[in-house]
Amino acid sequence: MRGLVFTEFLEMVESAFGDDMVDTIIDVTQPASGAAYTSVGSYDYSELENMIAELSVQTDISIAELLERFGRHLGAVFSERYARFFIQAGSALCLFQQVGRHVHREVKKLYPDEELPEFSYENAAADMPFKIHYRSDRNLHMVASGLIQAAFDYYSEPHHIKTSAWQEQHKYCCTFELTPFTKESKQPHVR
Repeated sequence: MRGLVFTEFLEMVESAFGDDMVDTIIDVTQPASGAAYTSVGSYDYSELENMIAELSVQTDISIAELLERFGRHLGAVFSERYARFFIQAGSALCLFQQVGRHVHREVKKLYPDEELPEFSYENAAADMPFKIHYRSDRNLHMVASGLIQAAFDYYSEPHHIKTSAWQEQHKYCCTFELTPFTKESKQPHVR
């Protein structure tokens, strides 16, 4: 897994919970890499899993919520680092469709061995939600949920997000149904 994920995870932990929490989760989990992460390095996914699980124990916040927070954090980072891409997309739904078609293809050119989640889409009919289908060897659909929310925040396009997750053999799958938030709606986010 790309080092950028690790460096940004620790950045999120530091900004949300402080330096001591970063030290604690590293001390308890003892990552094989020594936690000397660089954004361009590649590291074992289990190190991230272990740190997230330990952060959940330390903070009494569910792993799902921590993953979602991390996704929001990554979304904010990506919108700053790749602002041109966000501006060119023009809307969250256009941005989502570009991820599988262009962004992941470019990542694969740079890092051919990188394991990326698969995304597919169903465009919304007039009265149907836009759907994003997630499929991965890693159980990180809640990071995708946070990224989706961050994109809606970036474009000021509030939407209801209905999440349906399941497992198919060794694959983790999720469908996100995205429906625009209206004044008649009671809450902008549904799980």
